[in-house]
Order: sequence, then C-alpha cells, then structure tokens
Amino acid sequence: MTLAGKSKVTGIARDLLNLLLEAGRSSHPREFAALLRAEGGVITDVLLVPGTTSNETSARLILSNMPLDPSIVGSVHSHPVHDLRYSAADLDMFGSKGAYNIIVAYPYTERDWICYGPRGLRIDLPVVDQGAAG
Repeated sequence: MTLAGKSKVTGIARDLLNLLLEAGRSSHPREFAALLRAEGGVITDVLLVPGTTSNETSARLILSNMPLDPSIVGSVHSHPVHDLRYSAADLDMFGSKGAYNIIVAYPYTERDWICYGPRGLRIDLPVVDQGAAG
C-alpha cells in the first residue's frame, strides 16, 4: 500500500533493525528518536536530526531541522519500558514524520518492535536480509 504519497515500502533491512534495537539499548533509560530512509522499497537507513532531545519519558525531533529528503519514509523511537503501544504524543508525531513509524521497546530484542501508520494502524513490515552487494 502507498501511504501519504510515499513510495511503497515492502520491508526493513535486518541490519538496520538490529542497529535500531542497539540504539534503544545504548540510549536506555532515555528515549532514542530518528528518521527512517528507504531505498528500493526497503527501509535501509537511519537519519539523526540535529537538536533532538530526549529523557526517560520522551524524545523530540525538531521539525525545522528535518532535511528535505524524499527518501525519508517515517520515524523510529524507543520506549524504555516494554510497551509497544503508542501514546497520543506518538500519534501526533507519526503524522508529521512519514508513513512508517517504528517503536522499539525494552529489552530491545528482535521481538520488541512494531510499525504503525500515520493514524496508528499497525503495518506488517517484513524483515529482509540484504546481500553484501546491496
């Protein structure tokens, strides 16, 4: 499905998912937040936004510091507690950052993540292995 005019995303690269889970672990107990880029229909990269702030209960991306980049398809942030549900603040953020919004949660294993669309509907996002030449 194509969401919000963005190109169709068919999966997330396993290497990137592992990086996002590690970023959550490394930032713990503070939240981590960043933007996601896709290439060829697969979310492959994370983009750190200058001026991002975080604490134990929230992370804030400064919209004016977001680059104009058509490859940005969404956001990622961590929850330092094991809760993959989004909050009202998360839902507000989802709509402004793109169509694919990932939450990674404590303890940050391969089972501790979920992807939501701009309105909070779950998106099944397959994890894909990319070849070394990718």
